[in-house]
Parts: sequence; C-alpha cells; structure tokens
Amino acid sequence: MSSTPFVKSERLRQLPPYLFAEIDKKKKAAIAAGRDVINLGVGDPDRPTPRPIIESLQKNVENPAFHQYALDQGAPELRRSIAEFCRKRYGISLDPDSEILPLIGSKEGIAHLPFAVLNPGEISLVPDPCYPVYRSSSMFAGADVYSMTLEPELGFRPDLDAIPTDVYSRARLMFLNYPNNPTGGTADLAFLQSVVERAQAHNFVVAQDAAYNEMYYEEPAPSILQVPGAKESVIEFHSLSKTFNMTGWRVGFAIGGAPLIAALGQVKANTDSGIFTAIQFAGKTALDEYDTLTPPIRALYQERRDAFVSGMKKLGWDVPTPKATFYVWMPCPKGYTSTELCGRLLDEADVVTTPGLGFGRSADGYIRAALTVETPRLVEAVDRIGRLKL
Repeated sequence: MSSTPFVKSERLRQLPPYLFAEIDKKKKAAIAAGRDVINLGVGDPDRPTPRPIIESLQKNVENPAFHQYALDQGAPELRRSIAEFCRKRYGISLDPDSEILPLIGSKEGIAHLPFAVLNPGEISLVPDPCYPVYRSSSMFAGADVYSMTLEPELGFRPDLDAIPTDVYSRARLMFLNYPNNPTGGTADLAFLQSVVERAQAHNFVVAQDAAYNEMYYEEPAPSILQVPGAKESVIEFHSLSKTFNMTGWRVGFAIGGAPLIAALGQVKANTDSGIFTAIQFAGKTALDEYDTLTPPIRALYQERRDAFVSGMKKLGWDVPTPKATFYVWMPCPKGYTSTELCGRLLDEADVVTTPGLGFGRSADGYIRAALTVETPRLVEAVDRIGRLKL
C-alpha cells in the first residue's frame, strides 16, 4: 500500500533557505575530527548566569504554587519590577497592568506580533540585513515583506525617505533593531523620533527589538518609548538573554501602548501558557539587581571588543568598532562573498564566523564575528586569520 509523500506547507516552502546549514555541518565535522575550532558564529554568552539569579530560581522552584500554570499576563511582581527598571533606566512611565507583557524570550513575542497586527496582503517593513524572525513571522502572517536596506553611510540605518509613498500606504508594521544585530549599528533619539512621526503619519506599528539595549559601551542606548507620544504606535521588545547571560532561561518582555500589548497578549493566550513562574521571579531578581549585575558583563565584552577589533585593524582589515552589541561586522576583503570567506576561515583557520548573506541580500559583503569566547581565544583567532594573508 503506497502513500503520498509528505509535502511541507506553502508558508514553509516560501521561507528563504537556511544559508548557515553548510557551515554548521562543516563546523561539526571539524570538531568531530579533533580540530581546535574557535567558534565566533553563535550569539550566545559563554559566561554563566550571575549567581543571585540562579539562587533566586533555586529558592522559588521550591514553591508548589509556582508549579501550576502561569498567568498569561505574567506575575504582577515581575511586571512591577519591569516598570521600575524602565523608570530608572529610561525615565519612562508604564502601567504594569496594561503596558507590560512578559514573554518566553523576546523571540517568541516578535514571532507572534505580526499575527496581532498584520492582515494578508499588507506590508511589513523589514530591515536588510536583519534577525531572520522579522521576515519569517511576517510571511507566516500572510504579509508582503518590503526590505529596508540598512545603509552603511547612515550608520546602518534605513533611508526613510527612500521608501515609496505607495509602500508606506500599505504598511502596517515596521521592524527596527537598535542596537543592531548583525551590524552593531545604533540609533539616537532623533532618528527614533523620525520613525515615530512616519508611523503616526502613515498609521503603522513600529516593533523595536531592544534585545541589545543593555549591551552598550560608551553611550547608553535609548528606548524608542522616550519619544513623546510613541506609545500610540510603538511596541518595544526587551530580553534578559544577553543582558544577564540568560539565553537558555527564555524570559523577556514587551512594553508599549495598552492596545498593542493587549493584542499581542491575545495571540499569546491562544498559543502558550506563560513563563514558568519561578523563572519569572528569577527575572525579577535580575532586573532588581541590574545596577550591580550588568557593569561587569559590559566591561568583559568591551575588553574583548577592543582586543579583537584592534587585532583585525592591525591586519589591515577595515573593521568598524561597534558601539554596542557583542558582534563585530566586518567587510569582506576584495574578491570574496560572505559564504566564500566564512568557508575559507573555517577550512584553513578553524575559525567559525557567520556569513552576512544569511541576514539579508544586501549583506553579502560582510561577515559577523560574535565576541563569545575568552579574550585569549579572540587573539588566537586574529593570529590564525592573519596567517591566511587575505
């Protein structure tokens, strides 16, 4: 008895190919062969979660009341701590009951938002290059994706004036991500204000992914909600993952105007049952102790950034010094595509990097290095790259 072979849904078939697959396969083969691979490809902190957060989880996991379903809108204690953090850090006032929504990591909220905002055939304005979830979640919602090229001469910001009027008229959502993954670009309040003005003029929602807001170096990153009147059209996503070395814990939050928060909450209520409450209380501890826990983390990445960037510059590479994030966005030497260069670095230097093409078509001339290994290993990576005479 024969059966019809399984065929993936049309929405999955429409997704762009996973361009990191071949390098990931090569990386695993190299490690299996016993080669000393330096992995600068994954944006995952290598240091453990700070001890007070771990101890908070250990204590709260013993509470039997926390073993039941969590509240969809999150524990009120966590929401109050988020409100206080945002007041102290950004000077913004939020209602814990209607303008804050804890998330199972910011990725989950970003992926769910298009279903709350977009109708099929409307336009989602997506940066290029970008975190791939912006594009895929918009496509899942049936939207048309318009790519906004991040211009190097504009500090890796989109040229808002270059977006056609007819595109703005159909747009219902714009994704932003500052500080930016993968480029390390930043945005000031003047730029964010210009985005809010466009959103209000053309009636679209702005989703600002602020996952790297606390991974700044010389200048603290602003919140788009510091722009007067932004709550009407803006939702901002924050993550504890990179800020507190908590990627595996899956906890973040969205902040913004009550109607947007309620719409996202309605999608979540139909798709998940909230964050394990003990983890929410550990997240509360992290935010309550932000002032003591985050400075050492930032100092560590600044040390790594300075060692790696200065080393690459000595090799003659035109590498900009990122003002935020733990990524270094490096232009490829002449004659290389990003996939070709990443392949050679892995094959001949045992250094894993990420091809820019995986983040968008406009980024094929760049590769990304993550500062997620210790400083001596970063120095060793520079030495290995230097031996290739690229």
